[in-house]
Amino acid sequence: MMDSIVSLPFVWAFLILFVIVMLRSNGTYWAGRGLAAGGRKTKLQKHLDSPAAQRAEKIIARWGAPAVSVSFLTIGIQTAVNMSAGLGRMPLRRYIPATVVGSIAWACIYATIGLAAFDAAIAAAAGSPLAIVLLVLAVGAVILGVHLFRVSRTRKLDKSALEDCPVMGMEISDPTTAKA
Repeated sequence: MMDSIVSLPFVWAFLILFVIVMLRSNGTYWAGRGLAAGGRKTKLQKHLDSPAAQRAEKIIARWGAPAVSVSFLTIGIQTAVNMSAGLGRMPLRRYIPATVVGSIAWACIYATIGLAAFDAAIAAAAGSPLAIVLLVLAVGAVILGVHLFRVSRTRKLDKSALEDCPVMGMEISDPTTAKA
């Protein structure tokens, strides 16, 4: 079926692929929303309304849109990301633009170079020792960046907690005048 779509003129192939991926991604999103709503009517409600789940929903609402858009450039996690956006009840005002951007990218890739060219690029990279080293360095840089971000965030939180603390935040200039 893909071959017959890609053999069409670019505009028609792009439009057909765009509609297909929009239907698929939105269907997955709404399945996730339905599961989240159904879970709130069961014993899972206490877990879905827990502080941790509420924090996760806030993170998905705020930062999930870029993940949704980028997921269209991957193979294998696109459905999981769209389902997570639905389960996390990402607001439609963020989800729809993100899925439109991702769908446009996906339709362009598949209407032009297709999966065969993508597979060839991956195979070429896998056969090159330099590409493997660069991939390992890139993954290491991302892991290091995430770690440094978390450490800096933790330090900021620790510092603000100390400032708010009536005991730890007070300045003691003369130990003999300090109140116990």
